[in-house]
Amino acid sequence: MLSGRRLDLLDPSPLDIEIGDIAHGLARVARWNGQTTGDHALSVAQHSLMVEEIAHHIAPDLSPQDRLIALLHDAPEYVVGDMISPFKNALGMNYRTFEDRLERAIHIRFGLPATTPLALKQLIKQADRVSAFFEATQVAGFSISEATQLFGSPPAGYTLTLQPWPTRQAQTAYLERHHSLISQIDALAPTNTKRKIP
Repeated sequence: MLSGRRLDLLDPSPLDIEIGDIAHGLARVARWNGQTTGDHALSVAQHSLMVEEIAHHIAPDLSPQDRLIALLHDAPEYVVGDMISPFKNALGMNYRTFEDRLERAIHIRFGLPATTPLALKQLIKQADRVSAFFEATQVAGFSISEATQLFGSPPAGYTLTLQPWPTRQAQTAYLERHHSLISQIDALAPTNTKRKIP
């Protein structure tokens, strides 16, 4: 990693995970295999910010911890890239196990539950599909009917105007949002359990 950390991909340690590496990597990983319009690829970092926002729109009472889990939902891709779902499925459980191990290490690193609670996982998946709908129709060349068939319709009354950001903007925005959520989580913690996570 650029931070100097050496991450064992088969047995990742939370101690070797840095948010700077995650933000740097995700800002440089392209959604849709880069097959999008515009001067910049739509990054996984920007996508993750959208998913966190959409999840909060669907469930306004989400805690900062839940929102951080939503922000980090694709964090393993800073190491493995953004593989399209059909290819992940073709690779089978070995790939899923690998990705799950990395996600657990990331969660532990930032003081989150090692595994995402099922209800929250389902909410994040719903938000992910809403984001995919807007991405598909605005930058990936899908018609509304195609996107609706694949991803479902977005929540009634919810709109999102999408413009892929330059790499540096996506990286900075992702880092800032992560730090903001960590600060909110820390502010809500009882005084005797406060911890600072960089």
